Amino acid sequence: MQRLPLVIAVAQPPVTAYDVAANAAAHAAAVLAAQARVVVFPELSLTGYELDAPVLDPADPCLAPLVEACAATGTLALAGAPVAGEGGREHIALLAVDGAGARVAYRKVHIHDSEERFSPGPGPAVVEVDGWRLGLAVCRDTRFAEHDAATAALGMHVFVASVLDHERDAHVPAERARRIAAARGVPVATASFAGSTGGGFDRAAGGSAVWAADGTVLAQAGALPGATARATLPA
Repeated sequence: MQRLPLVIAVAQPPVTAYDVAANAAAHAAAVLAAQARVVVFPELSLTGYELDAPVLDPADPCLAPLVEACAATGTLALAGAPVAGEGGREHIALLAVDGAGARVAYRKVHIHDSEERFSPGPGPAVVEVDGWRLGLAVCRDTRFAEHDAATAALGMHVFVASVLDHERDAHVPAERARRIAAARGVPVATASFAGSTGGGFDRAAGGSAVWAADGTVLAQAGALPGATARATLPA
């Protein structure tokens, strides 16, 4: 399939702890405002980084506003949530949401010690949009070169990450994005949590951004919740 330019956005909506309905509405507003083919959201964006939040069923009717916004704009949204897995396991995941509904697209592989409730996902994954293969990662995954190497082996065209860092570590997403871009020769889109959430992240970094394959910043949001950065990736 011949690829066309891809309009991709990274969003950092205001997030209400545990309130999937309110967060889905905020995600929907971000999708409508972005007018992008793909909109990426931060780690656990639909619940907040609340490590005791109940797992979210992708068929939950609370997600209806986000599904409807994606249908209206032709968007694929990648949103973070805790989900159930096989054998009673639970995972930190990315949901792929479009006008047809939501599904689990990826489960975080490199779980932090503080996330002991959750099990590592089975491995790297890509999601395809209009011939673009988007390699997926959640936060700590971006630390490990073996993760982006294995994802690149799946034929990715863009590396997409949903992250959460404290404001004192605001430099980390950019450092990792540039490393990955240089190592894999692909653009990187990172959605970084903004505002306050659980797990000791009283001041999250924000600063969501899209980098070209040469490490150039194509678009970047500020530190505050509600911001979105949008870029067009050439075919």
